[in-house]
Amino acid sequence: MSTQMVFSRIEKKYLIPADRFEAFRSELDKYMISDEFASYTIRNIYFDTPDYAFIRTSLSKPVYKEKFRLRTYGAPDDVSAPVFAEVKKKYKGVVTKRRCDMTRAEAEALLADTEHYAFPTDSQRWREIAWLFQSRKPQPMVYLAYDRVALKGREDSELRITFDRNLRWRNTDLSFHSADAGAICGNENILMEIKFPLASPLWLAHLLAKYELYPTSFSKYGECYKRYLSHFEGKIIPLDTAKKELAAYA
Repeated sequence: MSTQMVFSRIEKKYLIPADRFEAFRSELDKYMISDEFASYTIRNIYFDTPDYAFIRTSLSKPVYKEKFRLRTYGAPDDVSAPVFAEVKKKYKGVVTKRRCDMTRAEAEALLADTEHYAFPTDSQRWREIAWLFQSRKPQPMVYLAYDRVALKGREDSELRITFDRNLRWRNTDLSFHSADAGAICGNENILMEIKFPLASPLWLAHLLAKYELYPTSFSKYGECYKRYLSHFEGKIIPLDTAKKELAAYA
């Protein structure tokens, strides 16, 4: 999948009730078309500290927050399939993503030994990721996946709208081999994300008002943490112990 490696934009999230989704979605056809890949499954492995400092900080709604994840689009079928190492930062409402591509074999090496993994040094993006691991020492903690439909503007291709369903997670087998995972929440709502570089168009504001859709601060990783992982809040727990206890809890 062709993808930008560095970009900044505004992202707004909405939870659309299932009974309003089809009517709203049909009206978008006047202004939006499917992107090059239309629909696909996104698989992520989120890194964090054993006491979940990254997501706990994020949920406190600071002015600045960041997270690190490995991401694939679709199912990587071989060790040369692309995986993206991604640092996502948010400052005063503006989201910046910095990505580096790697093979699945390289991603598996990072997952197996984060302490001794030799990060490339040939780009500023890789050096930023290496510094994050050196200073914060994150570990692979949670697998998150969901099914996405993606649209782009007919007149402005930088306007993107995505719809995510079937949010699922696991805290064991933190790899991209298996699709098995438990549901984070039901499908009574569809998560919509609107992404634009500066300002969204007026027609979209009218459409959101017509269907009474309002922005929310919903976070996939945050929702998983609140529902299944927050009993570890405030505790410093060895990684192996955390994984065993979480497996029993789930």
